[in-house]
Amino acid sequence: MKPHAITAAAFALSFAFAFATVANTADAQTTTQRYPSKTIRFVSPFAAGGSTDGLARLIGQRLTEAWEQPVVVDNRPGAGGTLGSDIVAKAPPDGHTILLTSVSAHAIGPAMRRKMPYDPVKDFATLSQVASGHNVLAVHPSLPVKSVKELLALARAKPGQLTYGSGGVGTTTHIAGELFKSLGKVDLVHVPYKGGGPLSIALLSGEISISFGSIATVLPQVRAGRQRALAVTGAARAQAMATLPTVAEAGIAGYEMNSWYGVLAPAATPRDIVQRLSAEIARIIKLPETRERLAHEGQEAAGTTADEFATYLRSEVEKWARVVKSSGVPIE
Repeated sequence: MKPHAITAAAFALSFAFAFATVANTADAQTTTQRYPSKTIRFVSPFAAGGSTDGLARLIGQRLTEAWEQPVVVDNRPGAGGTLGSDIVAKAPPDGHTILLTSVSAHAIGPAMRRKMPYDPVKDFATLSQVASGHNVLAVHPSLPVKSVKELLALARAKPGQLTYGSGGVGTTTHIAGELFKSLGKVDLVHVPYKGGGPLSIALLSGEISISFGSIATVLPQVRAGRQRALAVTGAARAQAMATLPTVAEAGIAGYEMNSWYGVLAPAATPRDIVQRLSAEIARIIKLPETRERLAHEGQEAAGTTADEFATYLRSEVEKWARVVKSSGVPIE
């Protein structure tokens, strides 16, 4: 090939590459400008009626109002949040399928299972941590106890006869109960359900004696006299139930169990869509009315950036892997 022919070919190749780069950038910008172009599916990996479901509906409603595209909450309970999470991990990464996850589904659950259908970090794009909060140790009113010490005494007098429910294996409500058993040196029988809603119903009916449900689901029942709260599970008292002691204060030194919630998307979701979702969700969470509503339900608003949540999520996955291993909780 003659020198001028080589130069011409090289120029043509360079021009084609530059054109393709500009075209791809333009396509990405056009995609972002059109986003969202259809209904957003907001997967909640637990049953309706629980704290995860409530948060998803709150955020979904605000996103619908802001973007004038429907956001539909899709409850997919099962396997401690794994089923719903797996749906999102394998969904098209176009920002139209997102997940409202929790410490139960995304940090504790993976630590309790030998095999997971997805990687809790690598298979998701973080959007924002939206809230954190406490769980509440509550009992059915028929149980003759009014304090943690009285519950411990009754459980020791009746080993293996008292039941505690959870929102599923590997959830905060499960681990809270296992920590109570371990540190309190009592024998309770675990009964798993498919989320906080069914768990609350089970305690209301007397099907179980004890639960460690979220403040959002327990507080209305306590106010109505249908459940009796004994303590909160966090390191400090909860603003929404300020007169209630922590489990540690009430008799089990070293006890601590906190919850958090966040929003995720499939890993390959374009960065610009991730940033747009992250910014809008954080804005919604930081609205005064949102913060007030969360506080009323015993939760603290977060509204972090995508990168902040990524760092936090990695640390939580590592932390709960250590905690579950040292706790002696059975691994599935």
